[in-house]
Amino acid sequence: MTERSGTIPVPGGTVWFKRVGGGPGLPLLAIHGGPGLPHNYIRSLERLADEREVVFWDQLGCGRSERPSNVELWTMERSVAEMDAVIQALELNGFHIFGNSWGGMLAQQYALDVTSQAASLIISNSIASIPLFSDMVARLKAQLDPATQSAIDRHEAAGTTHSAEYQAAIRAWNETYLCRRLPWPTELTEAFSGMGAEIFETMFGPSDFRIVGTMRSWDVFDRLPEIALPTLILAGRFDECAPEHMWEMHQRIGGSQFELFESSAHMPFIEEPHRFDRVMRDFLRLHDTV
Repeated sequence: MTERSGTIPVPGGTVWFKRVGGGPGLPLLAIHGGPGLPHNYIRSLERLADEREVVFWDQLGCGRSERPSNVELWTMERSVAEMDAVIQALELNGFHIFGNSWGGMLAQQYALDVTSQAASLIISNSIASIPLFSDMVARLKAQLDPATQSAIDRHEAAGTTHSAEYQAAIRAWNETYLCRRLPWPTELTEAFSGMGAEIFETMFGPSDFRIVGTMRSWDVFDRLPEIALPTLILAGRFDECAPEHMWEMHQRIGGSQFELFESSAHMPFIEEPHRFDRVMRDFLRLHDTV
């Protein structure tokens, strides 16, 4: 399978990209989450590269991309400009957009604010409102065992989140609401080791339980009817991005398709790979025209 990589100048610095495979289908632009969790964990999408080119990039500040120290860069507006710079530099004149988690948020904002030659939009395990997400996380945390809840609350209040007790509690959360396939695959552990923590802390905050960063008021829920692209929404039964919320997103995006993965949390491409690939291939083939 062919693979090409390089760098692209974007607002604030330079990012690394990789193009994999090829075929008759339109390219798929894959947007990773975090913010700050590099592309490694969505490498599963390379399975689709027998039918089309799959394009990855590490967003500025993480993975193989440049890591500038200017915290003023970490905003949604600059991220949208970065995404557009990548699309323009790679001359993606007809393409599909896939965004997981934060990548799904970025994909929604891009689809709402930028005119492009995108053929479709796939929102994977994401949200349309940070205030609503904060409510989801609070409800899910309340369902953890009391000792785990207490460890999270005490250590976040004390600023001792590097403690073994806190890390164990977060591991329990992640293995319940992030990825339920155990042990975690190499591509997921690699992504966490290459994470740009400063980006997450600036845009979100110290954790999903305390979102106090630049994204704290982000909300496009009421704008979703403006999305005109053919849209596929992928949700996980055990996701921290509640499937009920993603169903409501589907209800607001005219003509959209909704798929619920009953055995997945946040990453069906890892947790239910065969069904994920089938759903993706069918949707992409259906919309391989601009």
